[in-house]
Amino acid sequence: MDWLMGKSKTKPNGKKPPAEEKKQYLEPEFTKIRVVDFDLKELVVLPREIDLNEWLASNTTTFFNLINLQYSTISEFCTGDTCQAMTACNTIYYWYDERGKKTKCTAPQYVDFVMSLCQKLVTDEEIFPTKYGKEFPNSFESLVKKICRYLFHVLAHLYWAHFKETVALDLQGHLNTLYAHFIVFVREFNLVDPKETCIMDDLSEILCTPAPPPAPAPAPSTPASAPSPSSQNHVTER
Repeated sequence: MDWLMGKSKTKPNGKKPPAEEKKQYLEPEFTKIRVVDFDLKELVVLPREIDLNEWLASNTTTFFNLINLQYSTISEFCTGDTCQAMTACNTIYYWYDERGKKTKCTAPQYVDFVMSLCQKLVTDEEIFPTKYGKEFPNSFESLVKKICRYLFHVLAHLYWAHFKETVALDLQGHLNTLYAHFIVFVREFNLVDPKETCIMDDLSEILCTPAPPPAPAPAPSTPASAPSPSSQNHVTER
């Protein structure tokens, strides 16, 4: 079943979206919070002994599970009433079914479509083979790109619509690290069009820069000691 995605910068009723609100997730007090503080690029570079498709499959499946888990932490706040459309910044995402029919849906409906599709793909042995010697299909890379594009929509919505709840749960460090890891990964292998991710470039540039190492603690000051007798000038009387 071939699913499609659409997006628009206008509301379903044709009106322009409201002016952008202040982006709380860009405030330094929140962006500095990470689970790890090393260069995430080291985690995504293809190891020399690993097949590219194997590496993409492993990482894509992991990101699907982690992003699904991250969304589940705030899912009770993402309802048809609070999120009547799948929004991120000034963008509204629409779902298109296998016949190309445009579907107006709430954010929780959209996320359910995304996760159901991703679950179906990553557990399909013909697409994500797990048995030794099984070949990946020719369509594998395009399907990975589709999954990553959808997962980006979910991450963007988490920041745009549910960052306050994430902070209240003290999970912003996990979200920041997951987002940065995902963006570094998709950039490394060109899995998502930059035109798609540009709505979150301000956050990406902050989080994808390795956090500076903590400043060393100042050395304890030592009290001045009296000069030793050998260092004093002596006058000999004659």
